[in-house]
Amino acid sequence: MKHLLQLLALVLTFQLYSCSPKEPQVKQPNIIVILADDLGYGDVKAFNPEGKIATPFLDQLASEGMIFTDAHTPSAVCTPTRYGFMTGRYNWRSTLKSGVLTGNSKALIPDSRSTMASVLKAQGYSTAFIGKWHLGWDWATLDGDPLTAEGWGPHDFDQIDFTKPVTHTPNDLGFDYAYGHNGSLDMAPYVYVENGQITAIPDTVTVNKGKYSWWREGPTSPDFDHEKVTPNFFERSIAYIQEQAKEEKPFFLYLALPSPHTPILPPAEWQGKSGLAPYADFMMMIDDYVGQLNEAIKKAGIEENTLIVFTSDNGGSPAAGLDVMQEAGHFSSYIYRGHKADIFEGGHRVPFIAKWPAKIQKGTSRSETICLTDLMATGAELSGYELKDNEGEDSYSLVSLFDANNKVAQFREATVSHSINGSFAIRQGDWKLIMAKGSGGWSFPKPGDPSEAELPDVQLYNLASDPGETNNIYAENGDKVASLKALLSKYIKEGRSTPGAPQSNDQIDGEWKQIGFVE
Repeated sequence: MKHLLQLLALVLTFQLYSCSPKEPQVKQPNIIVILADDLGYGDVKAFNPEGKIATPFLDQLASEGMIFTDAHTPSAVCTPTRYGFMTGRYNWRSTLKSGVLTGNSKALIPDSRSTMASVLKAQGYSTAFIGKWHLGWDWATLDGDPLTAEGWGPHDFDQIDFTKPVTHTPNDLGFDYAYGHNGSLDMAPYVYVENGQITAIPDTVTVNKGKYSWWREGPTSPDFDHEKVTPNFFERSIAYIQEQAKEEKPFFLYLALPSPHTPILPPAEWQGKSGLAPYADFMMMIDDYVGQLNEAIKKAGIEENTLIVFTSDNGGSPAAGLDVMQEAGHFSSYIYRGHKADIFEGGHRVPFIAKWPAKIQKGTSRSETICLTDLMATGAELSGYELKDNEGEDSYSLVSLFDANNKVAQFREATVSHSINGSFAIRQGDWKLIMAKGSGGWSFPKPGDPSEAELPDVQLYNLASDPGETNNIYAENGDKVASLKALLSKYIKEGRSTPGAPQSNDQIDGEWKQIGFVE
């Protein structure tokens, strides 16, 4: 009898335990990534209180979520950054070792490579891309041969057959729905492609030679109005959110803005609003649309479990009139040196806002160094996917940082940056080593400038004491130079910067001159 009573007690205890409340399982969040184009760190008030551009809705988004004050793009220009974001892999591991693609360029990402979209789709997400792709796709041609023209000249598109479908599009990389254009908004051809189909055959050639509103000469479709492209992408994205809110499946939306990159085209109602410059007017329009999108999410009833990320693909561009705004007291790069294309902080340090009411405490901030490549692993963790060794080789999940109370001893071992000419830098803690004499980009000293020849081969800065990168202290810190150079070399040779089996970088014809320092 005693044993029977003990057995009954055990059964009762088990039943009580099994019926007790459990930690609720968090539903996979909707994920929206808004990637601005050529938006500087100092162009959002939440990151630059002294900034002269009014950004009330981005500031609101920041106050409703978390800002990352040390966020970086993998490259200081657009195509390679977009590659890094989509694949979780540094862009210089691809065949594009420097520069950017054009509107003519073939697909850079092979269909065999996993992307953030393909991972989320595999985990049950509906996936959509709307905006500027700039990762290449394959146009059909009149003679069936691949395009040979680079895409910079007005007649480089004569070989394209606009009546036929486009191949190797975002749809082949995990997106259920894809709508956008191929290059930057100043790169022809000016046509929209929706799920591999050109929406309207070009029937004219356009060009703009304005100081800030310029775009290159090229074929233009009747439904492609340069001034309306950014509003069009926002409006389509808001409509997509409203539709998906009615569904049970979670969704991933990648809204890739072509702005505030040139052509700078604020509509009439925004012109002169900033009292600063057309770029600032354009930025205020973008801010307003972000507010509309945020409000649409709230009205759709999905705010609580929707992660919104707002960031930029690189720093501000001198083509936007940075000098004019500086004279008025606005600094697009804030306190940082350089701008778009440069290896200096102004080239790749960007604003980064994350809002997710279910998990992110509002009004918080993080100072850890992060990179846009980290979004791949973040999406994987949030969706319950475990990355393989050949996926997201340079991606660290941000999920642990979303809890403002979580003390993270070390988030990522180090971060690699890249300039337009393929120059490297590596950041670890407060230390930054640049494997170049100058900017590697467009600011002084430019590559090839006579003054650059007199400079040391490397630059070492402590960003805690010298955020403006004014004092190169390589000579008195030889051990630090050696250790950072060795770590960068290791990352390059092993094909990854995260733990895992070594991988191969994509090979190119000819010499990869920028890695001459690797032993």
